Amino acid sequence: MVWNSFSEFLAMGGYGLYVWGSVAATALVMALEPVLLARRQRTLIAQIRRQLAADGRSTGQAPRSRA
Repeated sequence: MVWNSFSEFLAMGGYGLYVWGSVAATALVMALEPVLLARRQRTLIAQIRRQLAADGRSTGQAPRSRA
């Protein structure tokens, strides 16, 4: 396809809103994914540390039985 101007390029032959909306949505998801993964990792590590502390493993004590 040949565009005579930048505005024609952005319009994408009448499909510009769909094309650029899709590009924006994909870019947003790709930018958020590492942030959300890092946040989830920090949450899981904190949860594991709390569980280990509750079991007494981080203080060197014997774990409590789960009878």
